[in-house]
This record gives sequence, structure tokens and C-alpha cells, in this order.
Amino acid sequence: MKIETEAQYPLLSALEELVRRQDRGALAVLRRGLGRPPGAALEMYRYVIPYLPAEASPRSVEAAFLIAALFAFWHQGKDQVPANPPPDLGASLAAMADADNQDSLDRRFTALLTCRGQDLAVHLRQVVSLLKSKDIPIHWHRLFQDVLSWEHPDAFVQRRWARSFWGRRQPAAAAAAATSSQGGQ
Repeated sequence: MKIETEAQYPLLSALEELVRRQDRGALAVLRRGLGRPPGAALEMYRYVIPYLPAEASPRSVEAAFLIAALFAFWHQGKDQVPANPPPDLGASLAAMADADNQDSLDRRFTALLTCRGQDLAVHLRQVVSLLKSKDIPIHWHRLFQDVLSWEHPDAFVQRRWARSFWGRRQPAAAAAAATSSQGGQ
């Protein structure tokens, strides 16, 4: 599935502009949506509703409020939008994996991949918090599209994220064999 262009997601372009203008008040309002059902923080409406198509589905509206709150949370204290973020959330999480956190990150990522749509907001908030703590960027346009497609029967979003997260690792046996063959030279 293709990544939508900025013209197709004007909400994200508007959110990025809030960061560039350093409109901390607007971003604080958007963060009030964290931990609440999408659209429950009425003060967010002025920053989200104008950028939604009139025919937006309830799922699209919920995704827009969720992404706006997560975006504002990740950008808290930042004055610019990172260029060239990893291509999807799996790749962002892979960028923070190391020997010390691999097992716990694997468990958290597996919980995210297997969660149902109704629990996605909770899992995304935890993951975005982790990425924020390490200042690892997120491809917000892709994440918006992925949230919209989360419950697709083919689970293509989950498979892509899994490929991005685990696909860059060498299997343990191959890594051990490579290490032992290098040591014998």
C-alpha cells in the first residue's frame, strides 16, 4: 500500500506547521486527547475537524484524533519536524533495539502486533512514549494510514511492521556461525 501524500493528509501538514511555528499552546491542547477516547477532548476539535473531509468515516475521524494526540505528545519540547523518519513504526522500533532491551522490546512489539483495533490506542501510546524517550522519529503519514488499515483481514500492516522490526536481524544460529568462522581465521 502506498504512503499518502501530504495533500491527502492535510491534518498532518497542519500539525507539522504547529511544530515549525512552535505553537506550544495548540500542541498542549492536542495532548489532552491522550488516554481519552478519540474525539472526547472537545478542545482538540478546532485543530482536527477542519482538516477532515466531510464524508470521513467514523474510523477515519477516530484515527485522526489519535494521531493528532500522539503527534503532539512525541513533538513536545521539539521545535522542528525530523526529516527522513524510518519508513514505518516497525523500523522506528528496530532503531532503538539493542542487546539490553531486545527481549522487553520484542514482548512489547508482539503485544502491539496482536492487539485488536479497540486496544491499539493504548499500545501506540506506550510505543510512541518509548520512541520519544530515545528521540527516534516516526513516519506520521504512514502511521496514520496504518492505523486506518489496522484491522484489514490480510494483516498487511502487521506483517510489514514485523518485517521492518525483525527482518533486519540475523537469525541467532547464522550470527553465531558467522562469529565462529571469523574467529577461526
